[in-house]
Parts: sequence; structure tokens; C-alpha cells
Amino acid sequence: MNESDNNGSKSNILVVDDTLANLQLLVGILTENGYKVRPAKDGLQALSAAKTAPIDLILLDINMPQMDGYEVCTKLKADPKTRDIPVIFISALSDVLDKVKAFGVGGVDYVTKPFQVEEVLARVATHLDLQRLQNNLRLTNEELARSNQELAHTLEQLQATQQELIHSEKMAALGQLIAGIAHEINTPLGAIRSSVSNISKYLREIFEDFPGMLDTLSAKEIKLILELALRAINSKSILSSKDTRKLKRALTRELEELGVSDADTIADTLSDMKIHQGIDPFLPILTHPDSQKLLEFAYNLSGLQRGNSTIETAADRAAKIVFSLKSYARYDQIDELFKVSLTAGIDTVLTLYQNHFKQGVKVVENYAELPPIYCYPDELNQVWTNLIHNAIQAMDNKGTLSIDVTQEGGFAKVMITDSGKGIPAEIKHRIFEPFFTTKPPGEGSGLGLDIVRKIVQKHHGEIEVDSVPGKTTFTVSLNMNLQTNSNS
Repeated sequence: MNESDNNGSKSNILVVDDTLANLQLLVGILTENGYKVRPAKDGLQALSAAKTAPIDLILLDINMPQMDGYEVCTKLKADPKTRDIPVIFISALSDVLDKVKAFGVGGVDYVTKPFQVEEVLARVATHLDLQRLQNNLRLTNEELARSNQELAHTLEQLQATQQELIHSEKMAALGQLIAGIAHEINTPLGAIRSSVSNISKYLREIFEDFPGMLDTLSAKEIKLILELALRAINSKSILSSKDTRKLKRALTRELEELGVSDADTIADTLSDMKIHQGIDPFLPILTHPDSQKLLEFAYNLSGLQRGNSTIETAADRAAKIVFSLKSYARYDQIDELFKVSLTAGIDTVLTLYQNHFKQGVKVVENYAELPPIYCYPDELNQVWTNLIHNAIQAMDNKGTLSIDVTQEGGFAKVMITDSGKGIPAEIKHRIFEPFFTTKPPGEGSGLGLDIVRKIVQKHHGEIEVDSVPGKTTFTVSLNMNLQTNSNS
């Protein structure tokens, strides 16, 4: 199977040579191996073809009349439309200065005449792979830039909303969430920034090392390096630190028995690549005089995929936070009944409190399957926010928060239980009174639970509390048979 088949589509290659026999030979070799080939007999034709047709790679002869390959490459690199197309020079010249000049004007590789078919195909396939990785990175960076703009805009909206509604009870609760939300968004953004930096470093080192490796290594050795990188990319193992250390020690012993020098360092790198066994096929690389440099090259190649995976995971996490934030405010200021999932609203609030949970709160969710019910989603979000926030404060940010959702008769019951110190018996009967609070001045208005009770009553339901030291449960019962014409 050729390279183009592996990637599901044929790559477009421009071949430039003023010698008809050489041109026909290269066109034939590449066409037989599944590539789309466009021939050009001189520099002017090459420049025109590169600007008018989609080209993935250029094989460019150096010695041509009127305009040699160096000049053609210089013009290609000066044009924004063509400067990113990789150029492999072809020439009968083999002097080191000729190669240096080829790389100096922007070439990525060099093939000497007479051609060796396997060498030409190996170098073409390698640079198409590298170009594909670079294109994927560019697309990822563009998507990242768009995501950063959206996240920055979301944060600006949050800050503006906090200033405008600071005196309302809902915004008082949301105001305490904003710092946590910003932290939760900044965490994946930090991971993304770090991964992008690593990917850029890997690419820089790959492009610095690759030309020299091509001059000193055989096609078989280069293939082994790529296979080692591919093994790392495809590894899905998730191991604990203890298991990783155990496997690394076993790998070190195996390398020492095989006569690999600096076995501990090489085992360290292989372990970082999640390769702990099946190393026999790669012994020519591991026992090579420059084994550490070759292994580092494979590590950098696989690092591109590791970076992309981190970016993907972090972007998904940030998207979930933004989605939850949008869901939280979706029905704001709309006093209408909507048919929604009760547990979805609870999960939205839990997502916004993730940063608080990381300080030492364990969340236990026990949800029975309930059908969607008619309710006022925005106001219920305010209920869950208030009760969950109070529970976290009651536990001093450390303990167990349990949320149970059940159905009894025509009512949905939501029980929110914390393992805090409990509510003193002498004030338990007053907690739903307006303006009653046990919090220090400036930390609560005393309206939270009063508003919660009014919202529950609006849903033709009720709220109760049971509390002993170590266990406080607020039980919210909501009528599941509200209709769009119900009176509030």
C-alpha cells in the first residue's frame, strides 16, 4: 500500500526537470506508486503550476537553462501562496556546498542522480508526512486562536454581568463562582499553551536534525525511527506511577542484557513514550552510536501527537465549562415554563463548582431516571446554586456532598446532603426567615433560603431540612405535573 492510500487521498507532486528522460522516469515512478504528478520542463512552467494547482510537494532540478533550481526555489519561498510547499532538490551535483546552498534557499531535502527508486519514494513519503503534520498543527493553532477569542469574550461577559447585577441574590452566588470559573477555564488554556510551545519545539528540533540524519542513516534505519514514533503514538496504556516505575526497571534490565549502553537513560525515554516491551525490532536504533539522538528524534515525532491529544482534551474541558455557563443563564429573565431535565440543571451547577470541589469535596450522585418536567429552569438553577454553595461552606470545603434524585408519586425529590457540622437545633426553625443569617457581615444577606423557598413554592412544591452533626439534608419536592397554563 502506498503513502497516498494510507491517507485516503492522493498527494499532488510537481516534478521539474529540463531533461525529458529524467522527467519521464520520475513521473513514472511516482505515478505507479499512487501519486498525482504534474510535470514541468523549466522554471517558468514550475512557478505557474505551483500558483494555479494544489501542490503538496515539489521535486526540483538544479541545473536548468534560463532559471536554475535555486532561483525557482527562492521565488517560490517569496510568494505567500507557495512558500509552504516543501521542495526536494534533484541534481547530479553532490558537492557539500551545493547541498548547503539548496537548504539555504529553502529546500527540505536533496536527491542525487542517478536515482535510487527506494530512496526517492522514502524521501517523498517522509516529507509528505512532515508536511501533513505541519498542516494539522496550523489548523489546530487556528482553531485554538478562535477558541481563545470565544473564551476571552465569555470572561468579559461574566465580568460585565457581575458588575451590573451585583446586588441581586443570584449574582451574589454567581459572583462567588466567577473566580472558580475563570480558574477552570485558565487551566485548560494553560495546558493548551504549554502543548503548543512543546509542539513548536519538537518541530524546530525535527527540522534541524532531519537533514543530517538523511545524510548519515540508511532508509531502513529511518523507517525504524518512524515505526518507533508510530508505536508511541498508538500506545493507549494508562499506568499508575508505581506500575510505570516497575516497568521501567524491567526495561532497563532488558536493555542491559541486550548490551545497550546507557540503558537507564534510554529506558527513561522509552518509558516516557509509553513503550515498555517489544523493543527487539528497534535494536539497530537503540545500539546505534548516536542512539540517544535518534531516540530523541522519535520522541519529538511522537510528541506532536501527545501535544495534539492534550490540546483536544483541554479544549473539550473548556467547551464543557462554557456550555454549562451558557446553560446556567439560558432562561434568564424569561418567566415561562420549559420542559427540561431536572438532573441536567443540577449537573450544570456542579460543573461550575468544580474548582471548589478540588479543595477536598467528594461529590456522590445518585440519580433515578426521571422524565423531563415543566419548570422554571433558571430559577431552579438558583435553588441548586444556593443549596450546593451553602453545603460547601458548611463543610469548610472538605467533606462529602451527596445528591439524590428520586420520584415519589407525582413529585420529583432532590436531596442535597453535606457532612458538615450541622445546623444548631435552636436556629433550625428560622433558617428560611428573610434576612436571617449566621454568616459574618458582608458574606450573606439572609435572603438566599427565603428566595429558595419561594421558588420551590412557585413550582407547587416544598422544601424541608433535617440536620444532625455530620449530616444535613435539604429535601426539595417539585410537582411533576405543572402545565404551561399553570398559575405561578
